Order: sequence, then structure tokens, then C-alpha cells
Amino acid sequence: MQARMKNPATLIPEALPAVLDVAKAAKQGGVPEATLELVHLRVSQINGCSYCVDGGARNAKKAGMSDERLFALAAWHEAPYYSDAERAALALAEAATRLSDRTDPVPDAVWDEAARHHDEKQMAGLVLWIGLTNLFNRINAATRQPAGASW
Repeated sequence: MQARMKNPATLIPEALPAVLDVAKAAKQGGVPEATLELVHLRVSQINGCSYCVDGGARNAKKAGMSDERLFALAAWHEAPYYSDAERAALALAEAATRLSDRTDPVPDAVWDEAARHHDEKQMAGLVLWIGLTNLFNRINAATRQPAGASW
């Protein structure tokens, strides 16, 4: 697979610091890094972003994520490897990524379960992280950035 163009962040370098600042800010919400890694990887799986799936799995592994948790993520609903808080974050991530799949994109039940496990600042961090991951996925998928490529 060959990219359609260089990554847009390299062609418009002024954009990259702003995007990285959002990522840094989202991490300040207090959500555990492992949860953010799972959310990033799951959203990237849903969106079919090979660049982010590859990089996300590598980052999760570097952060100490077990193989079982990585391998089972696509089937997290049935897998025993995730905490209730992680499951709530993953459900929120799926709903907020698949906006057109239902008339109420993020149902109250999904939101309320995530809010039961995460305080408001953590919810803000999760929402920012999910949105940012979707941004990365859309940039990389649209321009066909291949897995393993560097910016």
C-alpha cells in the first residue's frame, strides 16, 4: 500500500502542534493510560485505520498492555480481560465513533455508565481522546497512510 500523499500534518506543519496539544490536554483528564490506549485502538479498529491500529497496538504494548487484552479487544464485550470502567469507556468510544448507526448516537445508558466510572474531568478527557482518535483515523485513512509508516 502506498500513501496518496504525505501526511497532511507534515504539509501543514502549523496544524501538528495544535493537535498534539489536544492530545496532551486529553491525557490530563485523569483517565488511566491503559484505558486511553484501549480506546484509541478500538476506535481505530472500527474506522479501519491501519496506521493507527498498528501504532496503537505498539504503543499499548510499550505501555505494558498484555497480549490477551490486545488480542481480544475487537471482542471486548465477551472477553474477561477488561475492568468495568474500561468497558464503559469502550462502549462510549464505540457509540461516539459510530454516530450514524442509530438515531440517538450516544444513548443515555452508555453515557451514564461511563459517567458512573469516570468523573466529569475524566469524561472530558475521554470525549477529547475519542474525537482526536477519530480525527487521526480520518486523516490517515483518507490519505492511505500505510501501517508502519513514519511521518
